[in-house]
Amino acid sequence: MWHWQTTDLGRFLTCDLLQGFAHGFFSRDWQGQDLTTLTAALGVRATPLRTQQVHSDRVALGTEVLTSEERLAADALVATEPNQALWVCSADCVPLLIADVASGRVAAIHAGWRGTATQISRATLRQMQALGSDLANLRIAMGPAIRGEVYQVGLNVARALGQTILEGVTETIERDDLYQRFAALDPEAVFLDPEAGRLRLDVARVNRLQLLQLGLREEQIALCPHCTFREAESFFSYRRERLKQVQWSGIVSRLV
Repeated sequence: MWHWQTTDLGRFLTCDLLQGFAHGFFSRDWQGQDLTTLTAALGVRATPLRTQQVHSDRVALGTEVLTSEERLAADALVATEPNQALWVCSADCVPLLIADVASGRVAAIHAGWRGTATQISRATLRQMQALGSDLANLRIAMGPAIRGEVYQVGLNVARALGQTILEGVTETIERDDLYQRFAALDPEAVFLDPEAGRLRLDVARVNRLQLLQLGLREEQIALCPHCTFREAESFFSYRRERLKQVQWSGIVSRLV
């Protein structure tokens, strides 16, 4: 379902689930290239749009980004016109690209653990519904991100994420109880950590569980198998390098 595309400037990933939409999850090869260059690499002519990502649940519309005199603070974008190339950047956080196969509308999301805790994916889908999208027509690809086996978090983070998909999660729930409840929903979303008071969580799979609870079907969601932390030759990772370096992910609307 996932394929590397190779150009003179570097490689990027595409996902079969988004077939028919120009899109790409770009590797570290593209460091220093501007979004106009990245958009051209997708083989289309489109207007690149981005926001100032702040780990929030704010969703910006394409028209807002185009008309704003300053870069908007938001962690998701929803297209409002055809040929808008929506871009988000990430290192270990989860990039989500969404396509509405009926209308041609698209969205792009940057979901770190904070954005996931505030349910940025849910907020984005609600905005798409407000613009006329039907959940049944959405296709969602989650790109390269840090995988749960290597993403250690404190119990405060695990509890905050657990509260978005599990009932009755309190600030005092014990680690083993929280682990068991996560694992009951998806055993690949959570792992025990050797250090007391820690768990390892897969933020992409938490977003997947949130989407399934909204009513999406398994076949509407694709999870990228690549890990930004483990694959240093292909991806930047803030957790690995502690440097502010990113790769970009983008998708182009084909609204008519």
